Amino acid sequence: MTQRSIEMVIGRLVTDEEFRETFANDPHQALVDLLERGMHLTVTEIAALVATDSALWAMVAEQVDPRLQKVSMKSLDNE
Repeated sequence: MTQRSIEMVIGRLVTDEEFRETFANDPHQALVDLLERGMHLTVTEIAALVATDSALWAMVAEQVDPRLQKVSMKSLDNE
């Protein structure tokens, strides 16, 4: 079990808007990208993350203080 890796992925999901959007659109690819950057996740952990409703991450992100959020530059470009 790679608890620290899970904590890091969940942290990114709730604080990094661009990663959250990428994950919502293609969770497998988002996780493959992390694995290629050295993140360690088991097959079971990947399956559990993919099985979790992506709406949960957005809902939790809305509750996190904006000062802790990493805003997507894509969102700013669309304004």
